[in-house]
Amino acid sequence: MSETELVSACQQYLTLKGIFYWRNNTGALVSEYKGKKRFIRYGATGSPDIFALKDGKLIGIECKFGKNKQSEGQIEFQRQMEKNGAKYLLIYDIEQLLIKL
Repeated sequence: MSETELVSACQQYLTLKGIFYWRNNTGALVSEYKGKKRFIRYGATGSPDIFALKDGKLIGIECKFGKNKQSEGQIEFQRQMEKNGAKYLLIYDIEQLLIKL
């Protein structure tokens, strides 16, 4: 299973359970408008793959596969979420989501 497939499996589970969530994309791209190139960055650096709301609590869900690890930005985002009362889940397989959620 790839990280993309894990994110998809998590979304399917959240849908099945009726939990409100949204996929959170981050990245950057180069675009051109009226002959001018622009560098566009979107999403908050380090933010998790999925945000969910359950019982009034914000949950960040970061999906990793194999030996992949969180970036420094993701670790800091997790720290800030938890410091402010939100829950953050680092998921390596779908079973972890079932247990931790």
